[in-house]
Amino acid sequence: MPHRAMYIWVDGTEPSHLLRSKTKVLAEGEEPPIWGFDGSSTNQAPGNASDVVLKPVKIVPDPIRGGDDILVLCECLNTDMTPHVTNTRAALVEVAERYAHLDPWFGMEQEYNFMEEGRPHGFPRQGFPQPQGPYYCGVGSADIYGREVADAHSQLCMDAGLAISGTNAEVMAGQWEFQIGPISPLEMADQLILARWMLYRLAEDFDLEVSIHPKPIAGDWNGAGCHTNFSTSAMRENYDAVIAACEALGKNADEHVKNYGAGIELRLTGEHETQRFDTFSYGVSDRGASVRIPWQVEKDRKGYIEDRRPNANCDPYIVTRLITETVCGDAS
Repeated sequence: MPHRAMYIWVDGTEPSHLLRSKTKVLAEGEEPPIWGFDGSSTNQAPGNASDVVLKPVKIVPDPIRGGDDILVLCECLNTDMTPHVTNTRAALVEVAERYAHLDPWFGMEQEYNFMEEGRPHGFPRQGFPQPQGPYYCGVGSADIYGREVADAHSQLCMDAGLAISGTNAEVMAGQWEFQIGPISPLEMADQLILARWMLYRLAEDFDLEVSIHPKPIAGDWNGAGCHTNFSTSAMRENYDAVIAACEALGKNADEHVKNYGAGIELRLTGEHETQRFDTFSYGVSDRGASVRIPWQVEKDRKGYIEDRRPNANCDPYIVTRLITETVCGDAS
């Protein structure tokens, strides 16, 4: 029987890329082939040379359509089969292979906001809900908005075979988070893109939008980040390697912040559980630091670190590449 393949890719929209997708009907037993699209409509090519190539790189079951349908994550290539300028995955592949012997693991915590008619889901049409406090990991219809979507999304991720490890309501009304990992750098980035796509697609069915803007509403409200947990085999065995990783990130702090998502200065203000974007610090159990060392890691004298700087709208291929390069390169 024929089945459908949803080809998914990252476009060239600035300052934050968008996800695009389209369906190809495949014959029974047919593998998803190289395909293409009109790059002049996705900010990836001029109209007089508009073809951009889609190269399948990861295939998972399509839990939304079901049956034999599949989701096909793709890289964008030029017509000479070289990586397109918007293809940030290609650089990560090289770095992940170079440092594979150090066994880097990532776990990323994707925060996002459900939006409705231009305002966060749960915000009244006029004014604001009660201040932050009861929403984080809360329960009850007075404080929680969108649980049915967040729960349905976690099930989709499991059905697609992604390494989703948890979900929770976040600090701001209508804000949620899902976590994926720990897995290798390339798997981490690929799976986060697929999980984002499924979230956007699922929200269509609930007449909701999903925002990963770092500061979806101004004022005394938390922004949205993508806290990134990282370890190497050495860090998982030795606390000195944990401290060395923090020190390495501090040496390259400016480069990381510059590439951790558009509008990072709107979120990293030194308030709302953040360190300022122009300051680097690390500390045990400190959610106001750039990099947090969990208390259990200090107690066990081994483990991982949490880079709290990446924005919700970060490119996971860039974030995982930079952290791997900075920490593993310094350790080599």
